[in-house]
Amino acid sequence: MAAVIFESVIKSNPIGRWYIEIRDTSEEGENQICLDINEYATKIEDMGAEHGGNIEVVWSQEENVTPVQINEVRMEMKAYEQKQKDEENNPIPGGASHEMDGSPKF
Repeated sequence: MAAVIFESVIKSNPIGRWYIEIRDTSEEGENQICLDINEYATKIEDMGAEHGGNIEVVWSQEENVTPVQINEVRMEMKAYEQKQKDEENNPIPGGASHEMDGSPKF
């Protein structure tokens, strides 16, 4: 089965803040808007799960997106990926939502 293509387009709003719009090319429907990389990662993961994780992401940008904005997206993605690697290599005992004794963190 061929991978489902998700189009991720970096855009800029009227006040100069970047955001990412995701479109699942396999179905008609609403595009997803992400205001940061954490939100983007969550939505890509959720959308990808609907297709068994067999996805390909194609990136583009609108003409009004500046090099500074592109760099911000790249830096946030790099920081997110590093955080994921660090968490894989050093799991938090008891999980992030619980203390070591198993009680919930408040």
